Amino acid sequence: MRNILSLILVAMALTGCGVQSIPESKNAVEAAFSEVTNQYKRRADLVPQLVEVVKGYAKQEEKVLTEVTEARARATAITIDPSKVSPQQLAEFQKSQGSLSQALGRLLVASENYPELKSNANFRDLQAQLEGTENRITVARQRVISAVQDFNNQVTVPPTSWTNSLFYHFEKMAQWDLSADEKTQVEKPPKIGF
Repeated sequence: MRNILSLILVAMALTGCGVQSIPESKNAVEAAFSEVTNQYKRRADLVPQLVEVVKGYAKQEEKVLTEVTEARARATAITIDPSKVSPQQLAEFQKSQGSLSQALGRLLVASENYPELKSNANFRDLQAQLEGTENRITVARQRVISAVQDFNNQVTVPPTSWTNSLFYHFEKMAQWDLSADEKTQVEKPPKIGF
């Protein structure tokens, strides 16, 4: 009877110390990463449609269209496995997605020179979908940041870190960060003159 009571007490203590919460937290990180990649895929799927609509109006913007197409190809070529992502893989993934964001920005700026394009219903619809997707990407990235923070707390802060040390041996995960190009934009925002 005493052994059974001891076993029950040990089981209760372990459930409160991360035996369940650490794997659940790791699963939450993987799900959040999957949502980010899902939103990036949605954006990549919209890009060819947007490029085709702009092509019909802006023949002289061929360089910008080529940049967008090439950036999309680079961004879709890099995939990450959320369960095994390294800081280097995450940085490379973020860099390719940042390059696509910048190329799309240049495309939308170039489209400002074509009033008939801006009034085209297909262009307006695609632009609205792209803006909505960018908002979804931002929310998904925020969820990754939160999920990674929670996981890192689970594996580094006692008492759950003790359980991690005994049973799992998980390392801290790399946190989402800005690419070098994005950091430059934040540090030196574009000048707007009137």
